[in-house]
Amino acid sequence: MSDVRILIVDDHVILREGIRLLLETQADFQVVGEAGNGVETIAMARKYGPDIILLDISMPKMDGLQAVGLLANACPQARVIVLSRYEKEAYACQALKNGAHGYLVKGAPSEELLEAIRAVARGRYYFSAAVQAAVVEGYVIHRPDHQPHPETTRLSERELDVLKLLVEGNSSVEIGEVLCISSKTVDKHRASIARKTGADNPVKMVQFALRTGILAPDYYDK
Repeated sequence: MSDVRILIVDDHVILREGIRLLLETQADFQVVGEAGNGVETIAMARKYGPDIILLDISMPKMDGLQAVGLLANACPQARVIVLSRYEKEAYACQALKNGAHGYLVKGAPSEELLEAIRAVARGRYYFSAAVQAAVVEGYVIHRPDHQPHPETTRLSERELDVLKLLVEGNSSVEIGEVLCISSKTVDKHRASIARKTGADNPVKMVQFALRTGILAPDYYDK
């Protein structure tokens, strides 16, 4: 098996450095880059084409869960392992639904991180023991409380992407770079979102995103 090329994503520099030091002790791992937010992640994934992306769930500009979904287009060969401090079923199930191949709770032993990377690199899925049961119950059984909010069905998939990035504080230019569209197209989507939802200013957009579950209730507490 050739070296596993890894991109490390976390907004805390110290954590990134710690993970890098650990991975560099392994002869079969190669760290190809680091990123500190979701927007950087998309750009670096396109640039370096990693095999594995270790992705923090809580980041500025774009949270990890949304980044997982966008990475499927930006870097389709990469497999994503989400790193999270949350043991909640909803986060683990959403990560899997968005395309993640692994979900590790921060604080897990370093040996488990290495095991997870090797497992996912071989094409397997890997979830921390703390969330395995929740994933089986909540994702495989498809519990009804995970259905989209009715108010979001009026928006297209691209409009949902734009809205999520807007309420996370990204500019039209930044959103365009992430989604590979022009800033003018972003502004057209913004106008369409306002027309369909009545959210015609940033505050109303945040309120809509929180009410409909586009943003987690504790997003701004992270």
